[in-house]
This record gives sequence, structure tokens and C-alpha cells, in this order.
Amino acid sequence: MNWVINNVDATAKAHSAYRLKGSTSSTLHLVKLVVNQKEKEVVLRQFDNKEWLKQEPDLVIHEAESLRIGTRVSIPTPEIIAYDETGIVNGIPMVLMSKVEGKVKLDITDRQAWLKGLADALVRVHEVDDVENLPWRYFPYNQQVGGHIPSWTKVPEVWDKAVSIIKRPFPAYKKCFIHRDYHPTNVLWQGNRVSGIVDWVNACLGPRGVDVGHCRVNLAMLYGVDVADEFLKAYTNAAGVSFVYNPYWDFISLNDILDNDRPSVYPGWVVFGVKGLTEDLMVERLDKYISSLLEKM
Repeated sequence: MNWVINNVDATAKAHSAYRLKGSTSSTLHLVKLVVNQKEKEVVLRQFDNKEWLKQEPDLVIHEAESLRIGTRVSIPTPEIIAYDETGIVNGIPMVLMSKVEGKVKLDITDRQAWLKGLADALVRVHEVDDVENLPWRYFPYNQQVGGHIPSWTKVPEVWDKAVSIIKRPFPAYKKCFIHRDYHPTNVLWQGNRVSGIVDWVNACLGPRGVDVGHCRVNLAMLYGVDVADEFLKAYTNAAGVSFVYNPYWDFISLNDILDNDRPSVYPGWVVFGVKGLTEDLMVERLDKYISSLLEKM
């Protein structure tokens, strides 16, 4: 706590700290301080996933630089305050950042407005310019780029066709600043307005279609193919001529979330109040989603 205080304001007094829900790859705490008799809230990320650090030892520097660039998005994003790259303070690498106001909103009663807000916010991320010197470049999360036919699918013939598409070389694309993990639990709302975008540790230069595809596969699992398609339409309308849809990135984004197990329900969705999701439903929705992608080809 002393490290947090010294980097925020040496005169600050610790008020409280509690773990934030929804984070699965690292530990996030909201730290409340009192500075000059006013409450100040900051967020502390601890990179305690050793396997992730082994794969990407520069995670702390990566997030710190991504946050600096993220502040140029015309929607609030966390600001970097301090970081401990090697874990010298308490043995765990850490990033300290400002708190962004708002809450995760997974109730889509007003579906059209919700999807428009989600799409408009992503367009603003992709509009950030002068980022050519960012050293991190897009690469697939799933290094098995060749793809495979999942053992759990009920439409193996469809997946067989999809694997042949996944094996193709990347199509040519124009690099831009991408969030790389854009989905509904990383977007904050105040009322009917997007108030912030969080979790920038994976940001890099890459194709717009990867952000769109990653969000779409999350939406397909959460709500179904129709919602994923409506998001694509909303993004396409918001981006205008700067975006040309290529289903290839949807296939790659879908391949990214696959492993050798049955699809599971992302814990963050449950934590934020979504009910009725099951592994069987995830299988059904992914089968329908990949079938819809082949139709788009």
C-alpha cells in the first residue's frame, strides 16, 4: 500500500481496497485513498499469472505504453500512474492506473442502442493515429493457426471447411491501433452512454477485423448469431469507408478462443449477472456461428 500511496500522493491516507470482479488473467484491486480530505480511487493490477508472464515477460511495459496511447481515444480510458516491471516491491509485477467511471452493462433491453454504443466506441479506438512506432504487433492468441475440427461439434463437416479457411495466409490489411480484447465486459457505461474502455494490456498494431471479430464471437456466445451480426452492421455503419469486412478475421478470432476442451461459459459473464448460459448452449451457438461465417464467404 505504501507504494501506491507514494505514487499517488505522499500525503494520502489509505481508506480501503477490494478485489474487482470479472478479471480472470490477473488480479485487480480498487484502492480508495483520502487525499486532502477528498476520496480518490485508483486501480492496481497484479500480474500473478506465471504462465502468462512466461509467454509475455514485457506485460507491464506493454500495458503502460498501451494506456499512454489509449488516453488519445475520444472516450475515457485509464491513465497510467506507475508500474513495477519486475515485482521488486512485493514480488509481483504491477501496474497502477486511474479509475474510469461506469459499470459493465450486459442487459441489452435496448439492443440497438447498446450495440451502436459498443460499435461507435470501437471505431474511436481505431481512429487513433500516429501509432506506427508502437512495438507490439498483432499475432493470433491460438498459435495452432492451422485450426482443427473440435471433438464436441455436431457439424464437423462445417468445421472441416472452416479449417481450410483458417489455414490461409493473412490477407493484406492496413495496420491501426487495436484494443485486441474488445468485448462487452471491457466496456463501461453510465446510463445509455459508453463511459470508458478498460483492460488495455493486449493493445497493439493490427487489423480492425480482429477487434470486430473478437467482439463478435463473444456476442455470439453471449446472445446468439443475430446479435453478433447486428454488431457488425453497427460497426460497418459507424466506420464508413475506412472498414471493409473480411470474414477471415472472424474465423481467426473464433479459432483464438478454442482449445482442446468443450467451450466453457466465461466466468465474467456470470459475475456480471448473465444467467442461463451452459456449456451445451456454447456448443450450439458456436456451431451456428461458424455456419453463418461460411455463408458470408
